[in-house]
Amino acid sequence: MVGHTTMLHVCGFAYGIKGFSLAACASLIGSTVVFLVLRFLFGKRLHAWSSTNDKWQALEAVINAKGLPLIILIRVSSFPPWVYSNTLFASIQAVSAWQFIIATICTFPRFLLYVFIGSRMAALSDGKQRDQMDTQTKIINGCLIAGGIIMSITASWIVYTLMQKQLKGISPEIDELVEEAIEEADEGAPLLDNLSSDSLRDLESSG
Repeated sequence: MVGHTTMLHVCGFAYGIKGFSLAACASLIGSTVVFLVLRFLFGKRLHAWSSTNDKWQALEAVINAKGLPLIILIRVSSFPPWVYSNTLFASIQAVSAWQFIIATICTFPRFLLYVFIGSRMAALSDGKQRDQMDTQTKIINGCLIAGGIIMSITASWIVYTLMQKQLKGISPEIDELVEEAIEEADEGAPLLDNLSSDSLRDLESSG
């Protein structure tokens, strides 16, 4: 579901830094369930769609050649977004379940940053805690929130740049197709749209 980053902030807002355990476990379990459901229940539809899409075939070829390091880079990157990257990896046969789980675990430091930002927002929004803070402490908390957001954006940009470099290098034609495939995933998960339309047709035919 859309809103994963917001829920990470909520975990920090509600439980403080301790909310990281809940956020990490829920994210790992939830994304793994999505991956397995798409891979095993909708595997034929995913393969039928991706096998006719040159962009996805090019992306699969690059991932198959680069292996786990590239999978981790794509997973850690904010592009494509979390909800769409689950579908992306499920559609690529070169990505195994254990690789997906390892790559997801590698995103935990980013989750910790989101939870931390949520915990600082909670401290500033609580009237009692805020009244007990002196001006310097309030400023520090505000700077920590702003610094965390800047760090998150900077880290995402660095990882995305590294990912783009890793995606290149096989051939200009494949490079272009791979970039277009990533852009498609950024814009709205075409595989999800395809699965939804197929499911609706099945329901209509069965009705």
